[in-house]
Amino acid sequence: MSSSGAPQLAPVDLDPRAATLRLAIAAASWHTEIMDGLLAGALRAAAEAGIAAPTVLRVPGSFELPVAAARLAADHDAVVALGVVIRGGTPHFDYVCQAAAMGLTEVSVRTGVPVGFGVLTCDNEQQGLDRAGLPGSVEDKGYEATTAALATALLFA
Repeated sequence: MSSSGAPQLAPVDLDPRAATLRLAIAAASWHTEIMDGLLAGALRAAAEAGIAAPTVLRVPGSFELPVAAARLAADHDAVVALGVVIRGGTPHFDYVCQAAAMGLTEVSVRTGVPVGFGVLTCDNEQQGLDRAGLPGSVEDKGYEATTAALATALLFA
């Protein structure tokens, strides 16, 4: 699993400054079960950090995440982008994954606002379910992306 060797981030709920951060979560709509798990994990991480009401914006798909993140970065201290792209039989997968990754990186670097990368790029649906933080999942990428974005924002708070 990709979680092997993952850093142990300091729990953001121990830093009282975390509760003052303005957090936005942009979540794609494709693959409802996986996305519901990712969003639940992100909201759980926000709650543990003391952020009661993060801004949540649903977009059609992962391709739309960079533009949403750019708009949200204008008035938030951290943004989390959640999505899932599952490989099909055409190069569409490669284009969407590359556009999402490059676009979200560009938003973070250009704005200076941390963007948690919670976009799953999977060969099949089971890989997404395994990482969505659902019962039986081995990873919770929504939670991890949120924790990473908040920990990075705290470095600059």
